[in-house]
Amino acid sequence: MKLTVWTYEGPPHVGAMRVATGMKDLHYVLHAPQGDTYADLLFTMIERRDHRPPVTFTTFQARDLGSDTASLFKDACLDAYERFKPEAIIVGASCTAELIQDDPGGLAETMGLPIPVIPLELPSYQRKENFGCDETFFQIVRHLAQPQEKTPHLTANILGPTGLGFRHRDDVTEITGLLEELGVTVNVAAPMGASPVEIARLPAAHFNVLLYPETAEAAARWLERNHDQPYTKTVPIGVGATQDFIAEIRTLAGLEGRSDISRLRLPWYAKSVDSTYLTGKRVFIFGDATHVKAAARIARDEMGFEVCGLGCYNREFARDIRALGREFGVDALITDDYLEVEAAIMEAAPEMILGTQMERHIGKRLGIGCAVISAPVHVQDFPARYSPQMGWEGANVIFDTWVHPLVMGLEEHLLHMFREDFEFHDDAGASHHGGHPGPRVEGGQPPVGDADSPRDISGSMEAGVPVVQTDGSIVWEEAAERELKKIPFFVRGKAKRNTEAFAVERGMSEISIETLYEAKAHFAR
Repeated sequence: MKLTVWTYEGPPHVGAMRVATGMKDLHYVLHAPQGDTYADLLFTMIERRDHRPPVTFTTFQARDLGSDTASLFKDACLDAYERFKPEAIIVGASCTAELIQDDPGGLAETMGLPIPVIPLELPSYQRKENFGCDETFFQIVRHLAQPQEKTPHLTANILGPTGLGFRHRDDVTEITGLLEELGVTVNVAAPMGASPVEIARLPAAHFNVLLYPETAEAAARWLERNHDQPYTKTVPIGVGATQDFIAEIRTLAGLEGRSDISRLRLPWYAKSVDSTYLTGKRVFIFGDATHVKAAARIARDEMGFEVCGLGCYNREFARDIRALGREFGVDALITDDYLEVEAAIMEAAPEMILGTQMERHIGKRLGIGCAVISAPVHVQDFPARYSPQMGWEGANVIFDTWVHPLVMGLEEHLLHMFREDFEFHDDAGASHHGGHPGPRVEGGQPPVGDADSPRDISGSMEAGVPVVQTDGSIVWEEAAERELKKIPFFVRGKAKRNTEAFAVERGMSEISIETLYEAKAHFAR
């Protein structure tokens, strides 16, 4: 555990909250000090839920440490049962409360409550949030699932969606529809949307669909061993993965059903004229392992991008992501330190980032477009509209999400190209407001502080004076810098690096317009 400004995962008890918040008629009693009671903010503000998380905190304070904190926990358990009347209770401790070793599970067991009480042992200082989700759901399934006959008709369970999950709500809807097209009825979707009574019915299904290995693989493996339920290994994110998922369902269920692909637009859109200029764009991918693996395949095989770097923050999947890195010819980055991620992105110099909310901020600082593909996310990634990542509609959503940062970059480039025009220069009034053009900037120079001015390229800017690079090795002539600005901003950095490398190889100390075009011709060959 360390102090940090940002974090990809919270402690394990946050994972337990995600499971509890997604479920119905389950309550979580958390032994925690006053400062750890931030669940309401996570779920009501970020996820915009219309009800509070089903969590009761003991909220002991410093003065309570000298007395009996165990009695505070028992009182909180009893109050939660009498007030909320849940079908089951899970109990655990936050990372701070773990230090006082009150044993919430043992305390709750002695209370004799007339409902199942499920203790959680979540090592706060060794594991993190996704482990908390996985372990909590596993313990709930292990305690509540009951042996029973399979349903007379073909059914499957959907495993993995939780509160605060990236597009989990819409993914469940999309995959439920896809399964129904194939002739499979969903028995239970869990943990999100399920009650303890429905968890007990999990073994009645013929097989399980594992959507998110980070949050439900332990439960899927247990159900396979103890209730003869195989589970899917393919996560249906992207066109190719969805096709593979359908083939896997047919094999598991012995079906010949087909899925309606009339609403699938990604393959044609990716081949269309307005997308071909995106082919070969360099992307850096970072997030949870499931979404990174899916994004890498989509980027290379379905969008025509070049993956110049990838990695994940959940170390439990480090082996898988390192193998993926070898397949793509890059060194996989396994870290939960956002500063290491930022350094890797700067070194790779991609034209777009596919990442989390963290990488969105990194992209803003570096001037690189970013599309969010994975948790952790912020409020804008819980849209009111239907916006899945999985299945055919998920593929359409992914195309829009990934392409728009680059398309908007092209529009911004056109505005920069015409910035000296009487109507579009920096001081002109907004045309749609009926504003009148202000005075033109002499020589078409951008104002001080403009993101794409020579100041950002070289560190200084004086009219008529060549601009020296920060390391003093290369000088860009003013005319060459103006020409460089005409290149779209999302490839300008690459063009600048290539030109400087071209000049260094030939022993040049200054870059003119002629040098810029000679370098362009050289690399075009």
